[in-house]
Amino acid sequence: MRTFDYTTLQNRQWDSEILGLVAQIHEYKGRQEMYLRQKPAVLDKLVEIAKVQSTEASNKIEGIVTTSTRIQQLCAEKTTPRNRDEEEIMGYRDVLNTIHENYEYIPIRSSYILQLHRDLYKYSARDIGGRFKSTQNVIAETRPDGSQFVRFTPLDPFETPAAIDAICDSFCKVIDSCVIDPLVLIPVFINDFLCIHPFNDGNGRMSRLLTTLLLYRCGYVVGRYISLESKIEKTKATYYDVLDSCGKGWHEGENDPTPFIKYLLSIILAAYREFESRVNLVDDRLPAVEMVRNAISEKIGKFTKSEIMELVPSVGKASVENSLKKLTEEGFILRHGSGKATFYTRNDQ
Repeated sequence: MRTFDYTTLQNRQWDSEILGLVAQIHEYKGRQEMYLRQKPAVLDKLVEIAKVQSTEASNKIEGIVTTSTRIQQLCAEKTTPRNRDEEEIMGYRDVLNTIHENYEYIPIRSSYILQLHRDLYKYSARDIGGRFKSTQNVIAETRPDGSQFVRFTPLDPFETPAAIDAICDSFCKVIDSCVIDPLVLIPVFINDFLCIHPFNDGNGRMSRLLTTLLLYRCGYVVGRYISLESKIEKTKATYYDVLDSCGKGWHEGENDPTPFIKYLLSIILAAYREFESRVNLVDDRLPAVEMVRNAISEKIGKFTKSEIMELVPSVGKASVENSLKKLTEEGFILRHGSGKATFYTRNDQ
């Protein structure tokens, strides 16, 4: 079985792109504390939006879907699941809430990872939660003609428990020693987790939940306010490409994790940029219509009422609707379509 020793990462020479991404994220992290103190009410609403988006996007990556209305109801705990997809969506919601509320008290150990996986499936009729895989689970791809080929063969089931113990032990040792920046170490850990592929099902979703947990524990809490999973879902093809690249030579310990490090850092940086943009849009000294106007000025192409509501979470639904009506009447924006198909564009495009 391959060995895991993250202390060797301190001997690596990282290129200027990685170093630049790390430096920029450190700057944003430093400013985040200021925003957390200045606008707590706005941030509370961003948290609720991000939870829904994260739950929807992370499951959507795996083909687990339901309607937007049902997602909202499930995340608000105002309904019960109707099918297997909704059962798994509710499980993700609960694990994400656990991480949000308790990340400081969740050690990086295999026993806790098993418990989180157990809760991911607690609404499911499938009795697979909280146990490592019992059979080999190759990562395969279906060709256009319907045939399949194996893209990657993870560790065998008998090797899995020891491997998860090893990556957890090595991660904790290196984090405590402070010899490697967490922003480099976290993607390496997640890449190894996915190559081990420790569960019969739920590996992708668990990897994204663990990414959130590890970032929070290291002080990078932007995922509370801006959904990292949503940004991954929108770049899903790149996500799978870099994971495929980082799997080559993995069993021999010769793989290069650089592409996944760069990918994940770019996702985190984009989230920090969006966080500052959203918070800066909200100015309680301005009338609602001016906050909506400022939000629209940031949009390119068409946009919907829901998108504007996400940008200005401190403005209520009725106020957003009234503002859009007023801005349409004054010619600042154009309304297109009707009913649920309604969208808007800026009139200067």
